[in-house]
Amino acid sequence: RSKGQEIASLRTELESCDAILGALQEMLLGFQADLGGLSGDIRNLQEKSRTLGIQLRNRRKAEEGLRHYLEHIVIAPALTNAICRGPVNSTFLESVHELNTIYEDVHGTEPQSWSCDKVPSQTRAGQEMQDHVRKLRLVAVSRTRDYFLAQMQLLRKPNTNVRMIQVHGLLKYADLQDFLYEASPEIASEVFNVYMESMGKSLYALFRTYQAQLHQLDATKMAATRHDVIAIDDSALRDALTTKAKKRVDSFGLGTRAHDVLEDAAEPLMSHLALAEGKRYPYEMLFRSLMIHLINAVTNEHVFCRKFFKRDAFGPLFQSTLSLLLEQLENYLFSCHDALALLLMIKVTHAHRRLLKSRNVHSLNTFLDQVTHLLWPRLKMVIDAHLRSIRSANAQKLGGVDLHAHYVSRRYAEFTCSILSILQIKVGGGGSAAAAAANTLDSTTTTPRKSPSSGSLKSQKSGGGGSKGPPTLAEAKSESATVSPRTPATAYSKSSLERHKSDGAASTNLPRTPSADLGVVGSSTHSGSTPGSADGSSHRGSAGDMLLRDIALIMEETVLLLERLADEHGSSNKKRTVFLINNLDQIICIFQERRVVGKELNKFIELLMAQRERFVEEELLQNFSKLIAFVQQTETHMVTSSAPVDVNAHVVENLVREFSSSWKQGIEQINRNVLSYFSNFRNGMEILKQVLTQLLLYYTRFQDIIRKVWRSKPPAFCKDLVSTTVILAEIKKYALAI
Repeated sequence: RSKGQEIASLRTELESCDAILGALQEMLLGFQADLGGLSGDIRNLQEKSRTLGIQLRNRRKAEEGLRHYLEHIVIAPALTNAICRGPVNSTFLESVHELNTIYEDVHGTEPQSWSCDKVPSQTRAGQEMQDHVRKLRLVAVSRTRDYFLAQMQLLRKPNTNVRMIQVHGLLKYADLQDFLYEASPEIASEVFNVYMESMGKSLYALFRTYQAQLHQLDATKMAATRHDVIAIDDSALRDALTTKAKKRVDSFGLGTRAHDVLEDAAEPLMSHLALAEGKRYPYEMLFRSLMIHLINAVTNEHVFCRKFFKRDAFGPLFQSTLSLLLEQLENYLFSCHDALALLLMIKVTHAHRRLLKSRNVHSLNTFLDQVTHLLWPRLKMVIDAHLRSIRSANAQKLGGVDLHAHYVSRRYAEFTCSILSILQIKVGGGGSAAAAAANTLDSTTTTPRKSPSSGSLKSQKSGGGGSKGPPTLAEAKSESATVSPRTPATAYSKSSLERHKSDGAASTNLPRTPSADLGVVGSSTHSGSTPGSADGSSHRGSAGDMLLRDIALIMEETVLLLERLADEHGSSNKKRTVFLINNLDQIICIFQERRVVGKELNKFIELLMAQRERFVEEELLQNFSKLIAFVQQTETHMVTSSAPVDVNAHVVENLVREFSSSWKQGIEQINRNVLSYFSNFRNGMEILKQVLTQLLLYYTRFQDIIRKVWRSKPPAFCKDLVSTTVILAEIKKYALAI
């Protein structure tokens, strides 16, 4: 009972605790119910989140597909503004490219991935855009046409840099021309025709102006006439110059003409500067400059048309220009009598042919053939005129003869040396100026470089516009193969060759120049085989070969002419020989001065040696005829007879005494004669040495005869024999370095 109070208190506490625990249980059950509701909400939110994610992905995919679709068919406002209102520049070019792409897309006939694997032209949006794209494309065509026509209109203006317009105004937008070919072939053809017309007229005007200016620079208008032949009549020479000017050979002297016109590094002439400075040039220099400009222009247009129009347009562009140049060349050739200028122009023409071949440009082949067909016949006519003048010449026409060298021999030597020197010169493919246009080409010659050359022919409508070694004949003939790859049949034909052979048959004292294959007859490198041969060869002989035959024939006729002139001295063999020696020596000296060697020079040297021997005998017979006759007759008898020679001692004694008393005076007389006969001191000294040496030889043979006849007992007059040492010492006083 004493614990009852504590038990009751404990019970009360237990009940209180039970009540508290019950309240806690109810509260926890409330929490549990609340948490169950939140879990449902979270599940609902998760489901909604998954649904929204799927919708977002679908919308993005649809947006991307629609964007790609619209990009292929819809025209952006910036593109429309650039095509309709913007200037023609790189932005316009890019816009046209983009418009062309849109045009191809909206007119596509194949299903595309960007149009949901449907045909774009069959979609409603594609059908609606076709009309808009077509209209904008026509606007682009119109603006491109206007721009190109405006640029081509500039080509006709004076002082226009044509190359700058081509590079920066046309080639830069070559893709627009391709766009025209695709969008409107009629407009593209119109642009092509307008360019052909504008550029053709511009080129014609440029070359006409340049050629007119070059005509004012011609220094050979009156340099050579039909009278300027090798054997020019004395009357014509007196009328043209003066009597003192007989020996002038300006029309035959080559000088630096070949070096100037065939030098690779030579630049074309700047006509307006040359006119301002008052300079003058031979015609071949003017011809070379004109050809360089023509080749550069043809190369430039070849590259431009291939790049811009994707085709060649040589005929429409250059037809009138080439006709003008050929007409002007024909007019010049009608009055041209300068064989050197003609041959130099032939060399220049072939060098330019090789240059064009190296550039893979063959448009000018026909024109170069026409030029060659004009030059070769004219050269043939000039050569024939020289040949006729030599054949018809005589002493009366040539103003008489004397002992000294005639002016005809000098003119012949100058002419022949000049011709052979030109044939010997080897030319390259063209000069640096000509190579400037070549720099515009790549390895295929169809693509211009970044900085192409504009050439030297700028619009001028309103403004002014080495020798290597001595050439041998074989080398000259070998190089002549480069003179003309196409030979006109009317110039050096087979009949002409046969006529030359028959004309020269009577003259056999000089060998003919052997023939060589100096050129290909009948066709150029692009024309195929020649008409007369199935394999492209010709049996007629080349023009260069026949030119050398003509030169050999002129040499023969010149020798015959000199012999006819020498006959004017009558029965005096000595004067005749002196005349021939002086003329032959003059020819040889000129050949040696010009460093021209070959069969011509060798033949003249042989002739000179023969005439020197004749003169030696003639000169010695004048003072020592008895001694020479005795030596020759006695030696002949000794050779032909085995019996002892019966010599008249009295005759020998007279010869000994006569020689001992007069030999010094005879040598002095020989020296005076030689000095008076031969104007060339070196030639005179050689002849004097030869005469005195022969005299010493005759006297030595005379002494040998005496020793052979009187071997056992020399006669008393032997003490009067002059020692050869004494004679040699006396000879040294007259003949230098004997």
